[in-house]
Amino acid sequence: MPRPKKCRRICGRAPYSCFKPNGVPMTELTEIKLLPEEFEALRLADLEGLSQLDAAKQMQVSRQTFGNIIAKARNKVAQCLVNGQALTMQIEE
Repeated sequence: MPRPKKCRRICGRAPYSCFKPNGVPMTELTEIKLLPEEFEALRLADLEGLSQLDAAKQMQVSRQTFGNIIAKARNKVAQCLVNGQALTMQIEE
C-alpha cells in the first residue's frame, strides 16, 4: 500500500480546463491529466523562475518531491505537444 499523499500548498489555478490541438474533436484525442500540484510546480519553476528549493518551500514539500512533481508535469506537457494530445487540468474541489 503506498504512503498517503502529503498535503501540498497550491496557490495558482488554471483559468481553463483543457488545452488541445485546434480543429480536432476531444472524442478523437487521448487525454493527459495534469494534477493541481503539477500545474503549481510548472507555475513556480517555469513561469516565476524559482529554484527547485524555493518552489519546494512554497509548496511545503521536500526538494526531492518537488523535483519529482515538476519532472512528471514537464513530461505530460511534452507528450501533449509532441503527440498532439489533449492536456486537461484536474479541478480540485
